[in-house]
Amino acid sequence: MVWFVSTLPPPPHGETCLWVFPSPSVFGLFSPLCLSHTRAVNKPVVYFNRHTGSMETEQIYGEKPLRWVYETILGRAALALLVRRAFFSRYFGWRMRRPASRERIAPFIQQYGLDPAEFADAPECFLSFDDFFSRKLKPTARPLEGGENTAIFPADGRHLGFQDISSVSSIYVKGQTFDLPTLLGSETAGKYQRGSIVCSRLCPVDYHRFHFPVAGTPGNPRQLNGSLYSVNPVALRRNIAYLWENKRQWITFDAGPWGEVTLVIIGATNVGSMTFTHAAGTPAPKGQEAGFFSFGGSFVATLFEAGKIRLADDLLEVTAKGHELYARMGSTMGNRGHIAETSRF
Repeated sequence: MVWFVSTLPPPPHGETCLWVFPSPSVFGLFSPLCLSHTRAVNKPVVYFNRHTGSMETEQIYGEKPLRWVYETILGRAALALLVRRAFFSRYFGWRMRRPASRERIAPFIQQYGLDPAEFADAPECFLSFDDFFSRKLKPTARPLEGGENTAIFPADGRHLGFQDISSVSSIYVKGQTFDLPTLLGSETAGKYQRGSIVCSRLCPVDYHRFHFPVAGTPGNPRQLNGSLYSVNPVALRRNIAYLWENKRQWITFDAGPWGEVTLVIIGATNVGSMTFTHAAGTPAPKGQEAGFFSFGGSFVATLFEAGKIRLADDLLEVTAKGHELYARMGSTMGNRGHIAETSRF
């Protein structure tokens, strides 16, 4: 393979960059690579754990193949031709629904330190790995914090919080911003242009049911089909647009004093299936299950209209430092009330 070195303009992230790209015969498959940017994004995934009060390094499920796909030339070819395609995830999902996949459950629990005492059903009761993946928990496993003036995280995960979406200038790496009209469609996006957003990234090791962060009455789900890229920072540091290129569904619900709140449910590699379990038009209390993901990593974005929520201080502070905040479903996401000053984060 022939390589060329180019003096293309600096990337949008603002750093000086040396660009390299493969020969023109394969240029249609491989976009130019910025060497300095590549070094910036090829780093461990670390986050702040609210419950332990410490910085932790993520144990990434399938890390080696994930980094090969997003961090190598041949891997990016596989991504373009195979991995992001729906049939790839359908095939993997089919394997995880087979009875033979039950053999993966016990080693997975041990490797990632999951607590079976939280499960609503014993590990041996699951019919497949996918059945285990979308498991329910005991009601006591995720207590709900605060009262009616407190919003909770809708899912277990690693979270980013932005008080004013219009001021965001850095998502995972400098220079990446949200494209709400593409994510939601212009009609829905308009009401959130200066609103608040919380991004909740679920790993395969997490509890994969999502819940209503506040009480409200949901409308009918809407869906946009798309690809199925990974939502791990290994991928999103390279291109945040994977979020609005992926298959996604969303519901907007009337939350009374909280205004109109929208939950965007985003699929990822090996997650083509997102199921809503709460009927549209039926009032849902805070913390009520809204739905679940089938096997894989996944992503939930929660949007509030401007002035309706003050996000939790630790969420804003950790996000401002370029990290995610790990917190479980039911933990405080923010509070309702007067917002004295809108944070740019």
